[in-house]
This record gives sequence, structure tokens and C-alpha cells, in this order.
Amino acid sequence: MRKLVERGRLVDFTDVTEQASQVGIEQADVLLSHPQIPFISYPYEWSFSLHKVAALAHLDLHLELLAQDFTLSDATAYNMQFDGTRPVHIDHLSIRPYEEGEIWAAHRQFCMQFLNPLLMWSMLDLQPNHWFRGSLEGIAPEDLAKLVPLRKRLNWTVLTHVIAQATLQNRSVQTTTGSSRYREARLPRSSFEGMLRGLRGAIAKMEVPSHETVWGDYANNTSYAAPEAEAKHDLVKEVVAAIEPGLLYDLGCNTGDYSKSALEAGAGKVIGFDFDHGALEIAFKRAQLEQLDLLPLWLDAANPSPSQGWGEAERMGLAGRAQPDALLALAFIHHIAIGRNVPLDMAVDWLVSLAPAGVIEFPHKEDPMVQLLLSQRPDIFPDYRNETFANLLSQRARIVKAVDVLPTRTLYWFERN
Repeated sequence: MRKLVERGRLVDFTDVTEQASQVGIEQADVLLSHPQIPFISYPYEWSFSLHKVAALAHLDLHLELLAQDFTLSDATAYNMQFDGTRPVHIDHLSIRPYEEGEIWAAHRQFCMQFLNPLLMWSMLDLQPNHWFRGSLEGIAPEDLAKLVPLRKRLNWTVLTHVIAQATLQNRSVQTTTGSSRYREARLPRSSFEGMLRGLRGAIAKMEVPSHETVWGDYANNTSYAAPEAEAKHDLVKEVVAAIEPGLLYDLGCNTGDYSKSALEAGAGKVIGFDFDHGALEIAFKRAQLEQLDLLPLWLDAANPSPSQGWGEAERMGLAGRAQPDALLALAFIHHIAIGRNVPLDMAVDWLVSLAPAGVIEFPHKEDPMVQLLLSQRPDIFPDYRNETFANLLSQRARIVKAVDVLPTRTLYWFERN
């Protein structure tokens, strides 16, 4: 396993078996410790590109293990986490010796959690995030098969991994002979490897779909001219240099402009969040090309990932997974307060609760981007005013500094009381 760690395929570990008695598991043969991952992300928070690189990394790890007479006991996407945009496998205990001729027991799981979401994106141009979040085990082949148009059913990947699997699953529900045949089935190693390589080749060819939305070109179509954008970057760098956050949230990260400024100013890691998949794709490519310690994730801020699974504790919600040292919420709050009808005081409460310090940008009602949100609806937001926001924020935190970067936009550096 050490070689897998050195190649970046497996999270690092230390043998701490001698400490087993201290944690009450004296019977353990081996006890491993690994570095803490600052933020655990879930597949339903990934963009297309994050999902794709995670799937490829999982297949590459499995192929390398087979070459060494090992295999993986499962194929859950939750075992893939990210260091920046680099995927890494975190479950040492899922690695076990390979038994000659065994079938790939986790084939269905791989399809449900890796392949099928990617097919929804690349083949159907549907974003699977809401679907996956509603069904934590992923997207079942028998469900996806109903969505695949007839002209695309003859695609080899779809035919063998979606249609055929859906047919077998439906038959197994109607007969009692399926389980015994499953136990008796044999799969030569060459066929096993061929299946993995075939999936890898198919996924590698999947192209990032177009995610053109109203906000997709925001970085190139913003109300900021160069001097104002520079002032905005300057305040972000000033705050980050003063706070020195090990972990920073960038809410509404868009294409990663201010995440990059935060990293340049000394932030350890940045987790970016945005609703726009087009912007997330750009942020992903930028983080890869510029080697930024930035993980851009999908977030519906008015409906963030809740605590789910067994006992509502298996998959922790957004608030329970990490404690960031600071946050950026730039060109963000108007989307919540006006775009999603969240009362302004509740929006401020939520932002201040996420981190002890940070920068919040308040676009005034006269701002072009706010007016765009109001262009197709009545203005039912009399309290959406800069003075009201400043008062609400000052009741919950100390305003260290306020900067008018435009006549219609104010940045607030806050530190929680």
C-alpha cells in the first residue's frame, strides 16, 4: 500500500497498532491512522469533471491492485475524496486479496455511483446532483434505462452496463434462481481487467457538457471595472493575511478568481461553492492548470446538503463537516435574499454562523445584478437596503472594515462576536 500512497492513489497512513489498547480495540491485528481530510465532499456535490476524475482514479486504483493480486471489496464513490482537485482513495480496509475467477461484486455499485451519473450528464445533458442526493446509493440502471432514448440504447457502454444490468435486476426480482447463478458465476481475470479498462476508456472519452446559464459568463460580464475589481482583490488579500485561515469557504466562488487571491495571500485550503455548473467547470480547470489548493463544489445555498443516511449521521450536512476559519461571500447574498426569498436577517445569521470571520459583499438594490434579479418579478423586498444589512451584521459580528468598491456595492470585513 505504501507504493499506492507514493503514487497519490491512496491516502497516507501510519501503523499505530501499539496504540490499539488506548482506544479500546485491543483485539485489532493492525491499527492505521491517516491524516485528517479538511473537508469531506459527497458525489452529489461534485461537478461533471470532479465526478469524472474520481471515476478514473477509482478504476486506475483497481487495475493496479489486480496486477498485484488484490482487489476492492466495493466501489462506493464516497471512498473517493479530494486534495484540491486531486482524487484520492481513503478506505484502506476495502483492499483485499483477489480470488482467481471471482466476479466483480461491486459492478452495480460502480455503475450507480460513478458511471450512471456521468452518463446522465454526457448523454442526456441532465445534472444528477438532486437525484443522487435523494438516493444516496446512486442512480439505479433500471431507472436510468427508462430515460435513455431508443437511438442511444445501442451504445456499447449503455447496452452492457445500463440496459443489460437493468434487465438482469428486473428478472432477479421475479425469480429465485438469480442468487444461486450469481454465486456460481466465474469471471476470468483477463475479462475482469477488460471490463475495468473498457469502462475507463468510455469514461475518459466523455466530454464536459455545456453549462451555459445566466451567470456562466459572470467573470467576463461583471459590473466591476478593473480598478474596482482590484480593490475587491486587495481587501480579500488584506483579510486573509490578517486571519491566516487554514481552511476558507468561498461561497459563490464562480470561476475561482477570489479563491486564487485568498490562496496567494496565505489561505491554506479553499473550498469553493457555486450553483452554476458552468462556472464550476471553469474553476476546476483553473485549479488543475494553476495547481491551486481549491476544491469547487456544487451548492444550492438555500437547500444545502442535509445530514442523511442511517440515524441522520452517516452523511453529515454542510454545517457539521468542517469548521472553516474564514469565508468569502462575494456577490452572493442577493441571490439568497432576493433570488430565493430568504429574509435578510436569516441570510446574515446563516453566513455569520458558518465561520468566525470573513468578507461579505452587499450589492445595493440599484446594482445592475440585483436589478437583473428583479427584472421579472415584483419588488417585494423593502428591507433589502445597505443600511439594514450593516445594522443586521453589526448585531451579530464586529464590522472591522467597510469598503465601497462601487457606488452600488459595499464589502464588509466581519469578525464574529
